[in-house]
Amino acid sequence: MISSPLMTVMVDAVRKAARGLRRDFGEVENLQVSRKGPGDFVSAADRKAEEVLRDALMKARPGYSLVQEENGIIEGTDKSHTWHIDPLDGTSNFLHGVPHFAVSVGLEREGQIVAGVIFDPIKDELFVAERGKGAYLNNRRLRVSGRQDMADALVGYGTPYLGRGSHPRLLRELGAVMAVAGGTRRMGSAALDMAYVACGRLDAYWERDLQTYDFAAGVILVREAGGFVTSADGAAEPLAPRSVACGNEELHRELVAILKKVQAA
Repeated sequence: MISSPLMTVMVDAVRKAARGLRRDFGEVENLQVSRKGPGDFVSAADRKAEEVLRDALMKARPGYSLVQEENGIIEGTDKSHTWHIDPLDGTSNFLHGVPHFAVSVGLEREGQIVAGVIFDPIKDELFVAERGKGAYLNNRRLRVSGRQDMADALVGYGTPYLGRGSHPRLLRELGAVMAVAGGTRRMGSAALDMAYVACGRLDAYWERDLQTYDFAAGVILVREAGGFVTSADGAAEPLAPRSVACGNEELHRELVAILKKVQAA
């Protein structure tokens, strides 16, 4: 495991935020839920977790900026550092009692993601990465899958929310990937999908129409596990395009080529 002051701050913050989520998960039917948009819900547990996460990070690094899911952007005095925080990635899973969601924090320094933590409180799986120090699941060093043939690959993808993003484009891309891939999965948490690429459970993954807090932590996890991460269209840094494609070198290259071909058609 990585032992650094920065990682201690991040791990402590996500564990604090996860306590309430773990407790509330068993009482899903009693949660106060408000509609945030078509097909996109936010719970009282989500808001509380973000408050806990934000307070812990601001106390430890008071000058850093924050990009948050529920409460937007907080501009800090330190213009070179920004937290990208998602207190509950996989909200729909959570609200339906599906035990697949995570707390996610990524740290951006001068335009580059340099550290990330993704914590699955139900499975007690802590994924961490820091630039130059590797990626870990609990105490185990992570490496991306070594599969080289798309026909053997399990490829993850994300579906845009109703009214946000293009379902027809996804269906075209998914059809093209399904024609050559061994299998596909849509599991409902971008953060965990990227963590699963980092540890080899998924061989590759793509999604469009994301927010930076959805996948910032996943970027550094995959890269530190030896993988490649770009936008879905192949741009070197995915934060601005807000889309992602990742995997090992060969499968990432093939996946991006497939997506580009669909886009050009």
